[in-house]
Amino acid sequence: MRASLEKGSTVGVIGSGAMGSGIAQVAAAAGHVVRLFDTRPGAAQAAIAEIGKVYARLVEKGRMTDAEAQAAHARLEPVANLHEVSDAALIVEAIVESLEVKRMLFIELESIVSMECIMATNTSSISVTAIGAPLRRPERLVGMHFFNPVPLMALVEVISGLATDPLVAETVFATAAAWGKNPVHAKSTPGFIVNRVARPFYAEALRLLSEQAADPVTLDAVMRDCGGFRMGPFELMDLIGHDVNFSVTRSVFDACFGDPRFTPSVMQQEMVNAGFLGRKSGRGFYRYGEGATNPPLQQEGAQLRPASVAISYQAAVSRTSTDALEARLTSAGYLVKHREALPGALHEAPGFHCDGAAIYLTDGRTATERAAANNHPNTVLFDLAFDYAGVTRIALARADQCSLAAYNATVGLFQAAGFAVTRLGDVPGMAVMRTVAMLANEAADAVNQGVCSAEAVDIAMQNGVNYPRGPLAWADSVGIDQIVAVLSNMAASYGEDRYRVSPLLRRKLAAAALTHSAGARFHADVAR
Repeated sequence: MRASLEKGSTVGVIGSGAMGSGIAQVAAAAGHVVRLFDTRPGAAQAAIAEIGKVYARLVEKGRMTDAEAQAAHARLEPVANLHEVSDAALIVEAIVESLEVKRMLFIELESIVSMECIMATNTSSISVTAIGAPLRRPERLVGMHFFNPVPLMALVEVISGLATDPLVAETVFATAAAWGKNPVHAKSTPGFIVNRVARPFYAEALRLLSEQAADPVTLDAVMRDCGGFRMGPFELMDLIGHDVNFSVTRSVFDACFGDPRFTPSVMQQEMVNAGFLGRKSGRGFYRYGEGATNPPLQQEGAQLRPASVAISYQAAVSRTSTDALEARLTSAGYLVKHREALPGALHEAPGFHCDGAAIYLTDGRTATERAAANNHPNTVLFDLAFDYAGVTRIALARADQCSLAAYNATVGLFQAAGFAVTRLGDVPGMAVMRTVAMLANEAADAVNQGVCSAEAVDIAMQNGVNYPRGPLAWADSVGIDQIVAVLSNMAASYGEDRYRVSPLLRRKLAAAALTHSAGARFHADVAR
């Protein structure tokens, strides 16, 4: 691996907004002289003054010494024209997201800086290849995509365009690591890693809402309390801003020539049309501001505890989810009876049984479809959970044929195990499972298409958007066979190419079958 830039070398930062000032703060703290340029008079000076206040707060919190803070602040220099960055070893651009504006800037910089200077763009969505196309030496242009707020977010996507010199990318990667970041390599493709792979988190939530699976408050609670995500998709879209979120989805969709996986939501378009942009406008899926009220979380009322529970299983089928639930039921005082599924039984074991209800982990079909296939009307499905041993909420879906008594017994069973129970409408894949399956599918396609490595995509999604687990590590945990089954069943239910299975997932399954291994994996150290 190539070495990082030397401490003490000069870094030019173009643009002193939130991103530019954050990059300047981090680079100066790492020991670089930072020359900060902005076209707005006084903007660079104001940004440096604010960075000084941030350093002072870090000293108060014990994260920097006073000497370190003063030295870092002294390394920050505002400059009035671009010629004052002529001696920079690295230039990082953090200006408006416009291809033409960025091109004009780098063309000008190319005539100012030395031949050895690396030029980096902080673009979040524009092709690095396209930005570099008019340059005399496009091989020294690379993407250095930080995440906001820069000082707090660990991820940096190092983006190589078609012309980027691999040694340039390696130097920027090593430099980002030296700055305390967790960098990943990626090719310049629509959305890079995070903005591409994250699309299903929003898209599937919007589809669930449009199909009346539950309201935004309830779906957010399921994704947080059951799925382990830090924020639910609707509160996160409100925070980002629907205009921004919709624009990113639309840009990825258009750049991928209308791939249905990235189809924008008509519902979100209407939110933008109405001016309901989220927190910044005072209204999105939630209402904000003084006196604002929002609908209550929908949660099932208390039900009687069933007297007993049994579990049926087939020896060849993984019991990861039921083993964790069984342990929780045992802790709740149940003696869970075991019975092997009948040979040739149509239903997928394992499943729980109590008071006439057959209870299974979702496999991408609706509960109603499964009830019909199994000839068992009292079928109830439960959703995927981040960790069945520790989560506080479980989501259930009831077949149309299911009796109220059987459903209430299921609710009582999960409540006895300590879960708050939320009912979802009977939609394919439920909420957490369909989202995780689609995230894993998109991550697998990114790897399959050479955008990044399996390790990089998991690092990116955990450090860039704070997912509780990388999507491919989650696929390993759930089982790639289960992910493929969910996607295949959803594709059959919807009849849409949106849910087509990544060739890499199918290849992993085939390789595992050929070698008779315990199961397909992306990471050897992830247990099911």
